[in-house]
Amino acid sequence: MPEGKIVKALAGFYYVLDGERFVQCRGRGLFRKNKITPLVGDEVVYQAENDKEGTIIEVLPRKNELVRPPISNVDQAILVFSAIEPAFSTLLLDRFLVLVEANGIEPVICISKTDLIESAELKENILSFASDYQEAGYRVFQTSAENMEGISSLGPLFEDKISVFAGQSGVGKSSLLNAIKPDLALKTDDISSHLGRGKHTTRHVELIAIDSGLIADTPGFSSLDFTGIEVQDLGHCFPEIRERAGDCKFRGCTHVSEPKCAVKEAVQKGEIKEYRYTHYLSFLEEIKDRKPRY
Repeated sequence: MPEGKIVKALAGFYYVLDGERFVQCRGRGLFRKNKITPLVGDEVVYQAENDKEGTIIEVLPRKNELVRPPISNVDQAILVFSAIEPAFSTLLLDRFLVLVEANGIEPVICISKTDLIESAELKENILSFASDYQEAGYRVFQTSAENMEGISSLGPLFEDKISVFAGQSGVGKSSLLNAIKPDLALKTDDISSHLGRGKHTTRHVELIAIDSGLIADTPGFSSLDFTGIEVQDLGHCFPEIRERAGDCKFRGCTHVSEPKCAVKEAVQKGEIKEYRYTHYLSFLEEIKDRKPRY
């Protein structure tokens, strides 16, 4: 049986990429009965009726999956945050980072619109934040789709990976993709499709080829709540907390009021940025206050 990857799902059809060939497939009737929903990004086994049509027989095991957007087997998330318009927000960035880390996806921080920085103070602030996140263990890129700053360094990130772009509306995700691969001609207000669609009329996901990689054509994360993340999981979603947690006196330390906590000690020494720790505490309270789901 041939195998391939679902690169688009629309109106009950799954478009499977097998080598350089697209096969339009339906799912097996048993999928619905067994509550199996094939997702864009899935590796599947299919049965071909002819050169262009087939039926998906089996969905192979996933390494991860996202609910919103519905996509699986994501390798990395490019988190695009503008230096200005809208203003750079460490609180929102940390929320995105936690969601990405919790799903076992490698985050990459991309600070966009650097060409709009006019004041020396803002430039210094952005450089400081970039340095903070690099020290915490993240890859950080400063870019401008306008003057092409940093664009060439983004290209190699996508090689042999499935990537998603995420960030606030208006941060320039489509402009960045156009700068990386101009022939995509993505609209900067609504992403258009290389497979014949116009503007987004639905919120379905599609994978676009960029060299040897695939990027999700999607509006990004539409839900930013911490559903599925438990109190004991949160510290693992902050690299600088994760690497010090083993040195805490008590196993299962939540790094709040426990004595001899290596994380709090690192905050006091300035080794963990205070605003990152403050965001951790805020997210922890949010998770604790979450209403139980039955």
